[in-house]
Amino acid sequence: MANPKIVRITPGTRMSQAVVSNGIVFVAGQVAQNPGKTVGEQTSQITAQIDALLAAAGSHKTRLLSASIWLTDISTFAEMNAVWDGWVPEGMGPARATVEAKLAAPQYKVEIAVAASVGRPVVAAKPRAKAKAKAKRKAKRR
Repeated sequence: MANPKIVRITPGTRMSQAVVSNGIVFVAGQVAQNPGKTVGEQTSQITAQIDALLAAAGSHKTRLLSASIWLTDISTFAEMNAVWDGWVPEGMGPARATVEAKLAAPQYKVEIAVAASVGRPVVAAKPRAKAKAKAKRKAKRR
């Protein structure tokens, strides 16, 4: 088996911000570059950073496979989710884990790492279109 191509995005000595291999992009844990005072502000910044890294890797948030989220205070779970739910398209949530943990520096309240498949954005079928397609398939079987 041939060695798969590996592409490193924004590589550094210790880590790359993202790595692409075998059609999967792995985004390193992201913290807010300019940490706001709230988990909501930091989550907004982080999701924007993830959007940029996914785009650089040829992917999109509609192609998310998994997410790991670390919060310094689990009581801020709902605040983080309010931003997360507005960012992830409905019906396209990844497999996800959220835990409470101490982060690298006290100004950081949230850190998020994701993995996604490479490719163009996935467009969710409109409910009406799904119903029409289902009816059409059913009619063909008759």
